[in-house]
Amino acid sequence: MVPLIEVRVRRSLTLLAVLTLLPIAAQSQALTPAAPDPRSPLFVTTGWLAQHLHDANLVLLHVGDPKEYPAAHIPGARFVSTADVSFSGAASKGLTLEMPSPDSLRARLAALGISDGSRVVLYYGKDWVSPTTRILLTLTFAGLGDSTSVLDGGMGAWTSDGHQVTADVPEPHAGNLSPLKIRNFVVDADFVKSMIGKPGVSIVDARDTAFYNGSRAGGSPSAPQRSGHIAGAKSVPFSTLTDESLRVRPAKALAEAFAAAGVGPNDVVIGYCHIGQQATAMLTAARSLGHSVLLYDGSFQDWSARTDLPVETGAPRKAP
Repeated sequence: MVPLIEVRVRRSLTLLAVLTLLPIAAQSQALTPAAPDPRSPLFVTTGWLAQHLHDANLVLLHVGDPKEYPAAHIPGARFVSTADVSFSGAASKGLTLEMPSPDSLRARLAALGISDGSRVVLYYGKDWVSPTTRILLTLTFAGLGDSTSVLDGGMGAWTSDGHQVTADVPEPHAGNLSPLKIRNFVVDADFVKSMIGKPGVSIVDARDTAFYNGSRAGGSPSAPQRSGHIAGAKSVPFSTLTDESLRVRPAKALAEAFAAAGVGPNDVVIGYCHIGQQATAMLTAARSLGHSVLLYDGSFQDWSARTDLPVETGAPRKAP
């Protein structure tokens, strides 16, 4: 067993080596895991939430089908969607689900009732895991990650553990947020290209395997994407990182999944998917293992549109 302090030193040295390669203009920095427990405060249990449900500073946000929220949600929860905290279309140069500007994001978060001293808990209705982790990483980008968590297992875990839901919709109110202290862990296509094949870095595709190997292509009829994946990328499908009840798999199972894909235990993980949503579920799992992470927000929607960028097809490479 390698001593924990040695593991942390090795990880710090790897991260330092990678950060020296970051474009200065991008002002990006890999998002490091929380310490000393990487799974905290990423996740909270239903027992924790039940104990803190009536805390004055709790902001509870429901992520799911807007048609289902009014009928049943955890008491006190407000509805939120990824569209509430992202840019798409013309505002983001044609890309879907991009991070807003700091001022816009601050206004959007305050509109959800979030203040400087808020303790934010997100949860998903049914299977809306990746939209929830997308909002989690958006709040982390806003500098609020240390006080934001996801309810492990979502509303399904809440009800199966015997807790009540309600149809009462709380009155909306705005929060009071100071200017955001942005933690920019978002990178662009040129940076990702520069990281292909670099030691200590794993570019990881979080899409389902069919998209990774090229048997299916993403996009739409009006904007089809190339088949395959970013050259040299590894495959860790986001849907494999939760169990049948949509609780995050134990650390040992997660570590085995990343190792099987060829991700080193101290690698910085650069995540992408179709549009930057599914990747956030994979990156959240990676952070829970202690990985530092970067998000390629434009993801394959952006990469595929640039024909100068390399794409491969074929099955995921097995770890040596």
